[in-house]
Amino acid sequence: MEIKEKIKNLIQEHNVCLFMKGTPDSPQCGFSMAVANVLKHLNVKFEGINVLEDEQLRQGIKDFSDWPTIPQLYVKEEFVGGCDIVKEMFEKGELKEFLKNKKIL
Repeated sequence: MEIKEKIKNLIQEHNVCLFMKGTPDSPQCGFSMAVANVLKHLNVKFEGINVLEDEQLRQGIKDFSDWPTIPQLYVKEEFVGGCDIVKEMFEKGELKEFLKNKKIL
């Protein structure tokens, strides 16, 4: 239960929260880098949470969202998705609209 609370708190503390492998400045996987780069391209201020630093967190976020892969993007406590979803939304212009609707942009 402890890790679930930690994840919940992280998501509540940050308007845009990216659970990723590595950090925004030094991603440790291509998928994490892709999502971080999309957010940077849109000038979105986001918190990168490095799941590689904590095995409990790495498994915990998958259980929390019921989503099997990392990265995972949360905006204002809402789970957006992983790399493929974020990239697709970005390419269609939907991500920008979503972020505007959430008062992020």
